[in-house]
Amino acid sequence: MPRVCSVTGKKFMTGNNRSHSLHATKKQWKANLQKVRIIDEDGQVKRVYVSARALKAGKIQRA
Repeated sequence: MPRVCSVTGKKFMTGNNRSHSLHATKKQWKANLQKVRIIDEDGQVKRVYVSARALKAGKIQRA
């Protein structure tokens, strides 16, 4: 199961680490995802990944 926010769709970002000599190595920045229990549209309780920003904004209803 990929770690993607079920509300906003956020996932990891990729890019390069750059050393002082500008040598490039691959890097991933992971999103701040939390595994929480939510109540979906059908009234079912689900356990999903939600970004911390979506939690703070109150975009979901926690179970």
